[in-house]
Amino acid sequence: MKRIVIVSDLQVPFHDRHAVKNLVSFISKFKPHEVVTIGDEIDFNTISKWSEGTPEAYEQTLGDDRDEAVQVLYDLQVSQVLRSNHTDRLYNQIMRKIPSFLSLPELRFEKFMRFDELGITFHKKPYNIAPNWIAVHGDHTPIKSQGGLSALEAARRHGKSVISGHTHRAGRSSFSEASGGRIGRVLHGVEIGNLMDYGKASYLGATGSANWQQAFAIMYVEGKNVQVDLIYIEKDGTFVVAGKRYGRPR
Repeated sequence: MKRIVIVSDLQVPFHDRHAVKNLVSFISKFKPHEVVTIGDEIDFNTISKWSEGTPEAYEQTLGDDRDEAVQVLYDLQVSQVLRSNHTDRLYNQIMRKIPSFLSLPELRFEKFMRFDELGITFHKKPYNIAPNWIAVHGDHTPIKSQGGLSALEAARRHGKSVISGHTHRAGRSSFSEASGGRIGRVLHGVEIGNLMDYGKASYLGATGSANWQQAFAIMYVEGKNVQVDLIYIEKDGTFVVAGKRYGRPR
């Protein structure tokens, strides 16, 4: 049975270092066949349009942020990465400010992030992660009120079950078709939360409140059968997989 660990919204350097360290330790023991990150591996806050005209735009941290993100991806043993709104920021900023630089291959996101050195495949389109399942970041679907509903809407558009991130929420929802007492197509939408340190998310404002959940997912694939387990991370940074608790408490 194939086992895939799926992670979203690390947003380095604003990631929860303790939770990520626990996940790294788990992956080394669990030994999945594949580790997939489905977007926002790096925040790119200094080149965001939201930082323009602020002191943040002048911070000289981009190189350090990139190096830390590369190290995190290496530690997590990531082999597949999906495009996302935050990873698009590099292209968008160059396109807006200095479009002639788009011809420089070293400024393409996958080159900038050293994916060749890491053995990572970068997917600009939805990734066919398992039979009748695709992985997307999720930024092309409106954010719904509860986790799982945005992914389900994407699933109904694609005609395949969807696993996604972007919303920072963890949840799942399903839709089935039936006629004459027989079940037809069944679609699932799974949103896998985030691995951010909320205290570093300045855009949450003074209250720091958000309907977000830290989590990741494990996908089990056997032939055409697919099972997705949504793994919630506790406040202390630990989590439970198959009845066993992993990680050190904060």
